[in-house]
Amino acid sequence: MRGALLAAALLGSVALVPAVLQAEQPRAQASAPLYKDASKPIPARVEDLLKRMTLEEKVAQMVTIWEHKDRIQTPTGDFSPEKASAAFPHGLGQIARPYDRRGVTVSAGAAGATAGVANRGAEETARYINAAQRWAVEETRLGIPMIMHEEALHGYVAPGATSFPQSIALASTFDPALVERIFSVAAREMRARGANLALAPVVDVARDPRWGRIEETYGEDPHLVSEMGLAAIRGFQGTTLPLKPDKVFVTLKHMTGHGQPENGTNIGPANISERTLRENFFPPFERAVTELPVGAVMASYNEIDGIPSHANSWLLGDVLRKEWGFDGVIVSDYFAIREMVTRHKMFTDIKDSAVRAMAAGVDIETPDGEGYVHLPELVKAGKVGMGQIDDAVRRILTMKFQAGLFENPYVDAGAAEARTNTPDAIALAREAAARAMVLLKNDKGVLPLDAAKIDRLAVIGTHARDTPIGGYSDVPRHVVSVLEGMQTEGKGKFDVDYAEGVRLTKSRSWSADPVELVEPEVNARLADEAVATARKADVIVMVLGGNEQLSREAWADNHLGDRSSLDLVGPQNELAKRIFALGKPVVVILLNGRPLSVNYLAENAPALVEGWYLGEQTGHGVADVVFGRVNPGGKLPVSIARHVGQLPIFYNYKPSARRGYLFDTTKPLYPFGYGLSYTSFDVSAPRFAKPVIGVKESVEVSVDVTNTGARAGDEVVQLYVRDDAASVTRPVIELKKFERVTLQPGEKRTVNFTLAPRDLSLWNVQMKRVVEPGTFTISAGPDSATLKSATLTVK
Repeated sequence: MRGALLAAALLGSVALVPAVLQAEQPRAQASAPLYKDASKPIPARVEDLLKRMTLEEKVAQMVTIWEHKDRIQTPTGDFSPEKASAAFPHGLGQIARPYDRRGVTVSAGAAGATAGVANRGAEETARYINAAQRWAVEETRLGIPMIMHEEALHGYVAPGATSFPQSIALASTFDPALVERIFSVAAREMRARGANLALAPVVDVARDPRWGRIEETYGEDPHLVSEMGLAAIRGFQGTTLPLKPDKVFVTLKHMTGHGQPENGTNIGPANISERTLRENFFPPFERAVTELPVGAVMASYNEIDGIPSHANSWLLGDVLRKEWGFDGVIVSDYFAIREMVTRHKMFTDIKDSAVRAMAAGVDIETPDGEGYVHLPELVKAGKVGMGQIDDAVRRILTMKFQAGLFENPYVDAGAAEARTNTPDAIALAREAAARAMVLLKNDKGVLPLDAAKIDRLAVIGTHARDTPIGGYSDVPRHVVSVLEGMQTEGKGKFDVDYAEGVRLTKSRSWSADPVELVEPEVNARLADEAVATARKADVIVMVLGGNEQLSREAWADNHLGDRSSLDLVGPQNELAKRIFALGKPVVVILLNGRPLSVNYLAENAPALVEGWYLGEQTGHGVADVVFGRVNPGGKLPVSIARHVGQLPIFYNYKPSARRGYLFDTTKPLYPFGYGLSYTSFDVSAPRFAKPVIGVKESVEVSVDVTNTGARAGDEVVQLYVRDDAASVTRPVIELKKFERVTLQPGEKRTVNFTLAPRDLSLWNVQMKRVVEPGTFTISAGPDSATLKSATLTVK
């Protein structure tokens, strides 16, 4: 009716308009606004669009929907333009996890998958996203497309997508090039379905193995985490903007201090100093946002010095934006703005929490608009400035233009399935599984096994068949179990028997709240059956460790995932003792999310392999290593404690730490960087192109590595630095460079590194990064405990 009245008014006034203006008017109406002109610079397009937006339309861009997707879809889960228009008349910024079926059934938890129903496959997700984007582009006033964010911790989290080894296993590869390839595949699979923002990688430095989320990290060392994080970003996003059609933006998680929580419990206060932040927790974030065009950073749940990260304007504003120059989007973690009311008890009203988050610089609220939906009234009340809104929306719009969404908001839904879990992706998952495995022990050359000498092989362990792949996973097309890998290996060569042996939990559902241990009498029966099965075998492969319920994100008081013990859960050691007593060759494969205090296995297992979680190709990767097609070359990205009483146990401790214990040792069970091979290597002391350099100079460092054994294999050459005397205390050693190399028997290679001033720098008393003159001990070796050293002088 309003449009008809306007048309009538215009027609009635035609006689009053000069002819020349009547002729020009249609051309002016037909011309597209500047923001829709792809030939114009992105900043100009952003400003043009921004000035056309109402306050309500701007705030809509800062809001996400997830738990309440029923507001934008039918009861059966189809996107509904009518419902979306009614619920979000001013548009919507983004949809969280469009692959899942929130709004169809009851939610299973803050970070879990929807309970009781399979999530959307490739084509259905693409059609859902296309329908949602069509509504945003064609049925909202300004036609602003939406961000579609998904999880992609170790591959795209969606049905049928390729599942790679968990993050901590990827860190064990010490192979950034491999990590880049992996996340290129994840990005390709995401973009094929229409997603354009990954909530990954996690670049938290993890220094407490009690913390259930340690599996999501790249370990305890800031340099290793930085290198793996940068590789993941290159894979997801590329190195230049705008995004290419097969790339997605990244979200660095979680800034910061998240990986050393009080009590080792998730989101506990991070009682760490600014110096510790700058030396250990900041580097992966700083390097990422200063070296690559990072799309987004997610603030962490925890508090530092009494200030939750979502309220910390020093952290997000002074450091991230001003000091490092980050100009991308800052995203809230799920429900974190609410949790400043419910968990941190800072505020009694979520509106006050929203005001504080805005002041700190948080641009987008996820997963639903609870606090930020009140921003229009908060602006009108003078509690939030219009400039704050404009700055946030400017960054959000820039991301959307850089993603090419205004020109190409849709995907080819019919092609999505064919671009998912392709043969090259499956092959890469298998390669990654084998390269991630860490050989911890190999007495008397038990490994590799010789299939020609085996008549019957026993596979023992509940997770040898029911294969865990870690948190933030959906259901791959097929997960190859260790049992399947051994059966495939044995075809036409040897027989394979299976016994469950020990059952850990009644379920291994990551998203289910309760964790129930299996009754002792059940495990007693299973152990008897396993011993009987193993007694008939020539060789035994036993899978022990944990599962997705025993180390996971504790996202609620009724959904826990942290532990006060690092010991194996259940009677796993007792089963191992009975199996070892048979006197047969036994290979123990550990599949687990956290570093475990496997003291009994370390002492008594003939062969012990740390696999972490190895992804959908677990079984084939294990077979490749166990039967020697791949010589294991993985290294530990964390120190493994003997027990919780040693914590913290990270390798880069200060000189005053680790004096000693009564009746115990301060040495870890296995040190950072440790990992054996089927061959042997010699790593030389480092040599310098110049033994004396200036404080602003770099120096070339050469290290010789020789394969002294009879097999081809991989060694990770690790280069460590120690500042011998300084104005502040320095760690005993710090990893600064590494390179994984493959050598033939007898082959010698020189690995060259460049130590730059930053690698020799420290944060002085004034909290300035400087290089101080003096001597530096530069050490090289195969792990942090086996080193040869030389002295570098800096003048």
